[in-house]
Amino acid sequence: MARKKLREYSTKYIIKNNFPLLCNGSKLNLKMIQVSPNTPTLLELSKTIDNIWVNNSKLVVKPDMLFGKRGKNGLVLLNATLEEADNFIKEKINKPVEIGGKSGLVTHFIVEPFVPHTEEYYLSITAQRESNRISFSNCGGMEIEENWDKVSTLDIPYGETIDKVDLHTLIDSSVLNREYVIEFIRNIYKLFNDLSFHFIEMNPFTLDHEGKPYPLDARGEVDECAAFKCGGRWLVDGEPVQFPQPFGRSLYPEETYVNELDEKTGASLKLTLLNPTGRIWAMVAGGGASVIYADTVADMGYGHELGNYGEYSGDPNEEDTHKYACTIISLATRNPDSKPRALLIGGGIANFTDVAATFKGIIRAIKEYHQDIIKANLSLFVRRGGPNYQSGLQHMREIGHKLHIPIKVFGPEVNMTSIVAMAIQHINNPIANPVPIHHSKPTSLTMSPTINGVH
Repeated sequence: MARKKLREYSTKYIIKNNFPLLCNGSKLNLKMIQVSPNTPTLLELSKTIDNIWVNNSKLVVKPDMLFGKRGKNGLVLLNATLEEADNFIKEKINKPVEIGGKSGLVTHFIVEPFVPHTEEYYLSITAQRESNRISFSNCGGMEIEENWDKVSTLDIPYGETIDKVDLHTLIDSSVLNREYVIEFIRNIYKLFNDLSFHFIEMNPFTLDHEGKPYPLDARGEVDECAAFKCGGRWLVDGEPVQFPQPFGRSLYPEETYVNELDEKTGASLKLTLLNPTGRIWAMVAGGGASVIYADTVADMGYGHELGNYGEYSGDPNEEDTHKYACTIISLATRNPDSKPRALLIGGGIANFTDVAATFKGIIRAIKEYHQDIIKANLSLFVRRGGPNYQSGLQHMREIGHKLHIPIKVFGPEVNMTSIVAMAIQHINNPIANPVPIHHSKPTSLTMSPTINGVH
């Protein structure tokens, strides 16, 4: 599961947009405007018919940058006029702030009506391994962490419908408009499931002048892998939802390059740089396999050495695979220091991806970077299965032999993650040197548990 965080504006927009469709026509009376360097100013936006409400409302203004504790850091403007809100944004937009030790520019703001209230409730829904967990407290707001002992939880196993769950055990009788609140939580849970959210938090939500639940703050995360079925409903202002970078982190040029490749191809090419000086690098076929390889490296105690996370899948053509491989190998071979490094060229047993064809692109990249590979003391560990895998693996062995590149090559006769143990053994060998080694059978190393990946 690829968890992607959403801006508050996007979270609320998606919930509001889909609420009537899943909740028997009920509506959430949410109003909000997003202001960024790419939009007109708030004063200019207030002149459009959809936003005319801001002219007659007191307003709340908050940065929408994937960081919390905005109120505690003096970054929330409350009960403001339109002019005050506009000036607040102009003063702070594109200005640096430091939050939790991370510095970055504040580029996005969310503007909403100021809702006078006395009650503040906490709600979150989180996807776990075997169930979804609902957490609720009638002591929500900025001090929720200090009052976490007052949070009640309820786990709902996957496959169990929320309509059959008694939420009265979670929401006690002291909660105002208890039945409204229970119905609201049921509806949010239905949205959570149907729209493939991984996490929703409303801290706080309150009751509006009609006594109905109203989320003041909201956070959301979705499972990006569900875009094929939910993408058409993850729309924000009529456009596909954008997944912003974490606050304080800008994209590396290589990440931007791979994103551009990904947008131009029907396949999937992903790259996240974790540690530019890491000694274990991965070029993995398949989104599920990429998670398994990264988890295995971390489980074996070497997560700090993992240089990147990413995947190529969806049967990319030779040219796209070549460009992707060049990017990974270039990163893995930079600033050689004589210490051994490892590149995992792994994957499960493909259903339809032509292994030999994709390996042609990787082999071209190996040829272009073979001197850098040798200088960086980079060893390659290959494991793959699927259509034409025998031919692809044989070409890998041959290029290693021809260019004197250290490479170990395996097919589905070994478990998918066995090459991780080999890579870790290699980077811990102080006398490792670039002498090519070509295997077709597993060596007698301590292997991680067998996990077969299919994509």
